[in-house]
Amino acid sequence: MGQVRVAGIDGRIVAPEEATISVTDDGLLRGDGGFEFIKLYDGHPFRFDDHLARLGRSTAAIDLGFDEDALREDIDTALEAFGGGDGGLRLVVTRGGRRIVLIEELPEWPPSARIALITLSPSEILGGVKSISYAANMQATRMAKARGADEAVFVRRDGVVLEAPTSSIFWVSADGELRTPALDAGILDSITRQVVLDGLDANEGEFDTRDLEGAREAFLASTTREIQPVSAVDGTELAEPDGGEASAAAARALAAAVEAERAAV
Repeated sequence: MGQVRVAGIDGRIVAPEEATISVTDDGLLRGDGGFEFIKLYDGHPFRFDDHLARLGRSTAAIDLGFDEDALREDIDTALEAFGGGDGGLRLVVTRGGRRIVLIEELPEWPPSARIALITLSPSEILGGVKSISYAANMQATRMAKARGADEAVFVRRDGVVLEAPTSSIFWVSADGELRTPALDAGILDSITRQVVLDGLDANEGEFDTRDLEGAREAFLASTTREIQPVSAVDGTELAEPDGGEASAAAARALAAAVEAERAAV
């Protein structure tokens, strides 16, 4: 999480160090709530409606209602206080009824990432839900770093590749096909993933870890990373560790989508 530049609680802008919620809020005590993180390009929230729709799906899945109109007003207030520039817009709704809007500095990512495969048993109850119960995701990244990698990629117990803790994964197989896990494999419906799929021809399915380990190139895709090539999988360097044609094409597709949306505003 980057340094917070603007903080709003229920529509009231406060100094970040003074932004608080009650210690009795189950969002804090039990990680019970939903969130979204949206990239700001010169103050414009990319794919804003898609993110807000996903927040609605996530909260509906855990029977958590929130006032969308009020949240939209909160966001407008925070963006006005921010004044423009690039950043990250974090939205959180908690079981205690709080609406949290933060505008943060974006993290800096290295040119490529080494990944480690971490076995995971997905929860059917929270499948596809972007909840604030993210302790397992954060621990997976720490486990990967302890193994000399930069990031984890979750794998089901049957060996099917899923996703990274905060990003989707794509790879070019040994036979040259661009592949990515399908949603029904048990992954999040990533906004950036969909932008890539809209721009590139990729096969969505259930793929074994051996397919990823034998990839020619691979990349992670997320709101903050955008497109980040994968250099190694479980210590084995890929043939194109700095990214290849697919990574470059994905980056172009994302850049084109951002530019087209900004031009339409």
